[in-house]
Order: sequence, then C-alpha cells, then structure tokens
Amino acid sequence: MVNGVGVNHYRMIKIRSFTIYHLPFTIPFSSLKNDTCHFSTIRLMLPLFSMQEVSLDLLNKYNVAIPRYTSYPTVPFWDETIDSEHWERMFVRRFEESNEKEGISLYIHLPFCEKLCTFCGCNKRITTNHSVEEEYIDVLLKEWNLYRKSMNAKPVIRELHIGGGTPTFFSPENLQRMLQGILADSIVPKVHEFGFECHPNNTTREHLQTLFELGFNRVSFGMQDSNPQVQEVINRLQPLENVIQVVKWAREIGYESVNLDLVYGLPLQTLPRIEKTIQDAISMRPDRIAFYSYAHVPWTSKAQRLFDESDLPETSEKMRLYQKGKQLFRAAGYTDIGMDHFALPTDLMVKAHNEGTLHRNFMGYTVQQTGLLLGLGVSSISDIYYGFAQNKKTIQEYYQQIDTGELAIFRGYFLSQLDQKMRQYILDIACQGKTHFHKEDLEVLRQYTFHELDELAIDDLVTWGEHGVIVTDLGKHFIRNVCKAFDLKLLSSEVQERVFSQAV
Repeated sequence: MVNGVGVNHYRMIKIRSFTIYHLPFTIPFSSLKNDTCHFSTIRLMLPLFSMQEVSLDLLNKYNVAIPRYTSYPTVPFWDETIDSEHWERMFVRRFEESNEKEGISLYIHLPFCEKLCTFCGCNKRITTNHSVEEEYIDVLLKEWNLYRKSMNAKPVIRELHIGGGTPTFFSPENLQRMLQGILADSIVPKVHEFGFECHPNNTTREHLQTLFELGFNRVSFGMQDSNPQVQEVINRLQPLENVIQVVKWAREIGYESVNLDLVYGLPLQTLPRIEKTIQDAISMRPDRIAFYSYAHVPWTSKAQRLFDESDLPETSEKMRLYQKGKQLFRAAGYTDIGMDHFALPTDLMVKAHNEGTLHRNFMGYTVQQTGLLLGLGVSSISDIYYGFAQNKKTIQEYYQQIDTGELAIFRGYFLSQLDQKMRQYILDIACQGKTHFHKEDLEVLRQYTFHELDELAIDDLVTWGEHGVIVTDLGKHFIRNVCKAFDLKLLSSEVQERVFSQAV
C-alpha cells in the first residue's frame, strides 16, 4: 500500500496519465471504477513514485546546454545596454507597489576571497589584502543611498542575503558598519529572512554573533565535499572539524536555519566519496541542504582550466552521484524541494513548497515573495518584476560609475506581457513541479511549448493536457529541461552551445 492506494492500482494511474497526455486533466480516469482522478489528485500522488533509474539514453538526450532559470528571460537574451532613466522610473513604480504590501528584498555581493576555489564560477577577486574592505563598503553604501533617494518611504526589508565571493572575508566590524548603514533608516518586520554565506575556514563565532544581533536568522556554510583528495584538486582544503564547529556555533547562538552547500560532479568524486560526504553532512542535521550540480564552464571561468577534465565524472556517473545523494537525503527524512534543494519537514521552505508559496529568484529558493529584489555591489542583479538590471562586473568600473553619482547598471531587460506570463510558468515548474495554462496563452503555447511537452511526455518526464502540466518523479531529474519548454526566447533563437552549462 502507498498512502492507502494499492500498488497495482497506483501503477494503473501512472500508465493512464501517460497515455492520455493530449487530453485535459479534468477528464476522469474511467478505468478506476467509480473513482475520478483530476489534476489536483495527480499532484498529490506524484511525490509517492519511487525514485527511478535514469537510462543512458535519457541522459544523452537531455544532457544539453541549458539555463538554470534563476530568471526569465535568461541573461544571454538581455540587452547589452539599458536606459538608466527608464530603469529608475520602473524601480520607483515597483517600490511603490511592493514596499508597503510585501516589503522588498536585498542581495549584497561581497566579491573578495583569500584563495581561488577552482570549481567556482562566481564573480570574485582573490586577495589577502583586507584593506579593500572599507573602500568597497563605502562605495556600496553610496549605491544604496542612490536608490534610497528614489524611495518615497522607509524601505521594509523583509529579505536580505549576503553572497560572494566570501562574505566572511570581511571583518565582523566592517560587516556591522555596512549593515547598520543600510538598516538604520529601514524597517525590519518581525517576520523576515536574513541570510549569509560562509566559508567554514574563516568564519569566527564573532562573525556569527554579530550578524545574529543584526537580525540574521539563516546561515549557509560551503561544505562542497569532505574528501581530502577532492578538496585538494579544487583548492579548498577544509577539515570536516571546521564545518562541524561553525554549525555548532550557529546552533548555540540561535540561528533558525542552517544550510550546507554540497556539490556533485567535482573532479575525483566517486560514489563512495560522495556517499561519505553526504553522511558527514547529514550527521550535522542541517535544516537545509543544497546539492548543486558542478557547472563546468571553463570558457567563462578560467580557474576551471586548472584541473584535468579527465578527472571529471562521466555523465552517467555524475547522474549516479546525484541519485545516490537524493536517496540518502530522502532516507534521512529530507524533503526534495526541487532544483537541487532538500530540507527537513520542519523547515519553512517545506511549508512554502507544500502551500504553493515557494519562490525562486537570483538568490535561489526563498519563502519570501517580495515584489522587488534590489542587488547591491559589483555584478549584482536586480529584479523589479518589470525588468532586470545587472551592475558593472569589475570592481574598478563599479567604483567609477558610483563615484559619478550614477547607478552602476550596464545591461538588463524590460519584460513584455508575454515574457511575464512565460516567467510565471517557469517559476511554477521550478517551485511546484506543475503549472496551469491560461486560455489566452494557448495559441503561443501550441506554437512553441506543446511540441516540447509531447517529447517530454513520451519519455515519461511530464504528464500534461491543455489545462496544464505536471512533472513526474523521473522528470524531476530534468527539471531544467521541463522549464525550457516555456523558454520562448531559447526555443525561437539560435544560441551558441557554450553559453549555458550542461543539464546534468
């Protein structure tokens, strides 16, 4: 029995849902005697499927260059220039729409690292000179004040995330100065989510305590892999004891949510090694685990050229690493959120996932759905719903632009109504594993999307009809491919193969 449904009965549902994918979901499954099975019913059953093995044929077919869909349209389709005045007008409009009702989100990018991790594709600068901290904070606060002048009220900061680089490269005192400069004339509601990323090797208890007292309640530690050989090849030697220590401190101080970042597909990773890493992570009982696929993009990240590509796991082996991780997380009681994220049933992310309120943006999955995400710092990206804008990607250019009294944005995109609709479909798939089609969109969906869904359904990755689509358990392995079915920009354009990382 599976949740009160006999096994044979359950298999019949799965077969039937596959064979009628051209029909609306509102049509009942007549083979189930007097029962009816509607769209919502299928949704409840999907998580009950046992994890399926992924064939080599499927891997070869769907392991293509494809976006991670933290935005739509994705960055390669943005304009290389952006009208700053129009951006400011739209920013003001969105702030006035969102601030009082939902609050706003902030992302702060701190780019400095003391050592180069060869697997990393983030925007960073390697230095051991900590005098760079003060100048960077000075400029970042100038940028904040430029936006602050456009706000007609105190900003209600419901969500704040500090990423990098290595945020804990900065001293606790400088982090405090930066955050006090932002929060001094802002409102922080009782219900908020403030988080930051940490390197276990340089995170002190003082870092954790200082940020906690400033309202931070979530912390993420970059564990990546616990095997010394893997750590050596990615230039990130990090004793497991360091990770255990910072997690212990975070618990003692009172952080509500502790996340561990793990990466699969790294050079020299094997099934026994990834299993040991995952067991090490689970033993600390983090509230959340991000199990990221290593994105091999040496054409954009020169550091990835520093190790031998022959040390990378083959595609089929990489999928086995992922499946082993998924199996171990589920066995340990973690819920599969989607897009490489797992959480304990008590975590707010699981609650948001179950209630259909989970959101995804450039910060990843979030339980806060504010209408405006403002990115501060070099290379940061802002999302104001009507459009995106990215800051200058080098520190020198960023400093120069801000010092002139102008925003440091250099490229972006303003969304059409159709773009907004497609973005929502993609968000639904990424966050809920399903979406419902609107009648007014059917014409364009028939032109671009339905053919893609046909192909996905043949491979048992989705079930669908003209009312909507649901991702199967097998399809969760290829969630980016399912999102692609709604990516009209990608489907209607020729994109260079090496723009995106591989799906697996």
